[in-house]
Amino acid sequence: MASIEEKVEKLIQPIIEKTGYELYDVEYAKEGKNYFLRIFIDKPGGIDLTDCEKVNDAISDSLDKADYIKDAYFLEVSSPGVERVLRKDKHLDQNIGKEIHIKLFKKDENGKKEYQGILKGYTQEDIILEDTKIERKNISQIKTIYNWQN
Repeated sequence: MASIEEKVEKLIQPIIEKTGYELYDVEYAKEGKNYFLRIFIDKPGGIDLTDCEKVNDAISDSLDKADYIKDAYFLEVSSPGVERVLRKDKHLDQNIGKEIHIKLFKKDENGKKEYQGILKGYTQEDIILEDTKIERKNISQIKTIYNWQN
Protein backbone atom coordinates (compact mmCIF):
# COMPACT_ATOMS: atom_id res chain seq x y z
CA MET A 1 0.00 0.00 0.00
CA ALA A 2 1.28 3.45 -0.89
CA SER A 3 2.18 5.84 1.90
CA ILE A 4 0.36 9.12 2.41
CA GLU A 5 3.40 10.92 1.00
CA GLU A 6 3.35 8.77 -2.16
CA LYS A 7 -0.39 9.24 -2.67
CA VAL A 8 -0.17 12.99 -2.18
CA GLU A 9 2.83 13.24 -4.52
CA LYS A 10 1.02 11.34 -7.27
CA LEU A 11 -2.08 13.54 -6.83
CA ILE A 12 -0.42 16.95 -6.74
CA GLN A 13 2.59 16.56 -9.04
CA PRO A 14 0.62 17.19 -12.26
CA ILE A 15 -1.16 20.17 -10.68
CA ILE A 16 2.12 21.70 -9.54
CA GLU A 17 3.79 21.11 -12.90
CA LYS A 18 0.80 22.67 -14.67
CA THR A 19 1.29 25.84 -12.59
CA GLY A 20 4.95 26.01 -13.70
CA TYR A 21 6.78 24.57 -10.70
CA GLU A 22 8.69 21.41 -9.84
CA LEU A 23 7.53 19.24 -6.96
CA TYR A 24 10.75 18.67 -5.01
CA ASP A 25 9.38 16.59 -2.15
CA VAL A 26 6.40 15.75 0.08
CA GLU A 27 6.74 15.18 3.80
CA TYR A 28 4.02 14.09 6.22
CA ALA A 29 5.09 14.34 9.84
CA LYS A 30 3.71 14.41 13.36
CA GLU A 31 5.34 16.98 15.61
CA GLY A 32 4.04 17.01 19.14
CA LYS A 33 0.30 16.53 18.80
CA ASN A 34 0.09 18.24 15.39
CA TYR A 35 0.35 16.75 11.90
CA PHE A 36 2.03 18.61 9.04
CA LEU A 37 1.87 18.01 5.30
CA ARG A 38 4.84 19.81 3.80
CA ILE A 39 5.07 20.38 0.08
CA PHE A 40 8.44 21.53 -1.22
CA ILE A 41 8.45 23.23 -4.61
CA ASP A 42 11.16 24.67 -6.81
CA LYS A 43 11.72 26.62 -10.01
CA PRO A 44 14.72 28.20 -11.70
CA GLY A 45 15.63 31.35 -9.80
CA GLY A 46 14.06 30.12 -6.57
CA ILE A 47 10.73 30.34 -4.77
CA ASP A 48 9.06 33.27 -3.05
CA LEU A 49 5.94 33.65 -0.92
CA THR A 50 3.73 34.37 -3.96
CA ASP A 51 4.83 31.07 -5.52
CA CYS A 52 3.94 29.21 -2.32
CA GLU A 53 0.50 30.85 -2.21
CA LYS A 54 -0.20 29.93 -5.87
CA VAL A 55 0.67 26.29 -5.28
CA ASN A 56 -1.25 26.17 -1.99
CA ASP A 57 -4.36 27.51 -3.74
CA ALA A 58 -3.90 25.11 -6.68
CA ILE A 59 -3.62 21.92 -4.56
CA SER A 60 -5.87 22.57 -1.53
CA ASP A 61 -9.18 21.51 -3.10
CA SER A 62 -7.68 18.34 -4.61
CA LEU A 63 -6.19 17.35 -1.26
CA ASP A 64 -9.52 17.95 0.49
CA LYS A 65 -11.42 15.88 -2.10
CA ALA A 66 -8.91 13.01 -2.03
CA ASP A 67 -9.15 12.93 1.78
CA TYR A 68 -5.99 10.81 2.19
CA ILE A 69 -5.32 12.26 5.63
CA LYS A 70 -8.00 11.52 8.23
CA ASP A 71 -6.43 13.60 11.02
CA ALA A 72 -6.48 17.40 11.05
CA TYR A 73 -3.20 18.72 9.62
CA PHE A 74 -1.40 21.90 8.67
CA LEU A 75 -0.52 22.33 4.99
CA GLU A 76 2.81 24.05 4.41
CA VAL A 77 4.14 24.91 0.96
CA SER A 78 7.73 26.11 0.78
CA SER A 79 11.06 26.05 -0.98
CA PRO A 80 13.41 23.17 -0.18
CA GLY A 81 15.95 25.87 0.76
CA VAL A 82 19.58 26.31 -0.21
CA GLU A 83 20.69 23.47 2.07
CA ARG A 84 18.30 20.81 0.86
CA VAL A 85 17.39 17.51 2.38
CA LEU A 86 18.18 14.65 0.00
CA ARG A 87 15.58 11.92 0.56
CA LYS A 88 15.17 10.44 -2.91
CA ASP A 89 17.48 8.93 -5.50
CA LYS A 90 16.65 11.80 -7.89
CA HIS A 91 17.95 14.23 -5.25
CA LEU A 92 21.17 12.23 -4.95
CA ASP A 93 21.52 12.12 -8.76
CA GLN A 94 21.31 15.94 -8.87
CA ASN A 95 24.09 16.25 -6.27
CA ILE A 96 26.76 13.81 -7.45
CA GLY A 97 30.09 15.62 -7.17
CA LYS A 98 28.78 18.11 -4.62
CA GLU A 99 29.51 18.43 -0.93
CA ILE A 100 26.94 16.90 1.42
CA HIS A 101 26.44 16.45 5.16
CA ILE A 102 25.22 13.13 6.57
CA LYS A 103 23.78 12.57 10.04
CA LEU A 104 23.50 9.07 11.47
CA PHE A 105 20.92 7.76 13.92
CA LYS A 106 23.74 6.82 16.30
CA LYS A 107 27.52 6.75 16.38
CA ASP A 108 29.06 4.21 14.04
CA GLU A 109 31.98 1.83 14.59
CA ASN A 110 34.35 4.82 14.08
CA GLY A 111 32.61 6.75 16.86
CA LYS A 112 31.23 9.26 14.38
CA LYS A 113 27.63 10.46 14.12
CA GLU A 114 28.18 12.89 11.22
CA TYR A 115 30.07 12.87 7.94
CA GLN A 116 30.78 15.55 5.40
CA GLY A 117 32.26 15.09 1.96
CA ILE A 118 31.79 14.95 -1.78
CA LEU A 119 29.01 12.61 -2.92
CA LYS A 120 30.64 10.17 -5.33
CA GLY A 121 27.68 7.84 -5.80
CA TYR A 122 25.16 5.59 -4.13
CA THR A 123 23.53 2.19 -4.25
CA GLN A 124 20.29 0.96 -2.72
CA GLU A 125 22.33 0.02 0.37
CA ASP A 126 25.05 2.70 0.61
CA ILE A 127 25.94 6.35 0.17
CA ILE A 128 29.47 6.75 -1.14
CA LEU A 129 31.63 9.74 -0.26
CA GLU A 130 35.17 10.17 -1.62
CA ASP A 131 36.72 7.97 1.08
CA THR A 132 33.76 6.51 2.99
CA LYS A 133 30.85 4.19 2.37
CA ILE A 134 27.88 4.67 4.71
CA GLU A 135 24.97 2.26 4.99
CA ARG A 136 21.69 4.00 4.16
CA LYS A 137 19.84 2.19 6.94
CA ASN A 138 22.03 4.07 9.46
CA ILE A 139 21.41 7.53 7.97
CA SER A 140 18.89 9.86 9.58
CA GLN A 141 19.43 12.80 7.19
CA ILE A 142 21.43 13.88 4.15
CA LYS A 143 21.65 17.57 3.23
CA THR A 144 23.47 19.66 0.69
CA ILE A 145 25.99 22.17 1.97
CA TYR A 146 25.82 25.75 0.74
CA ASN A 147 29.05 27.72 0.66
CA TRP A 148 28.02 30.92 2.46
CA GLN A 149 31.44 32.53 1.79
CA ASN A 150 30.69 33.29 -1.89
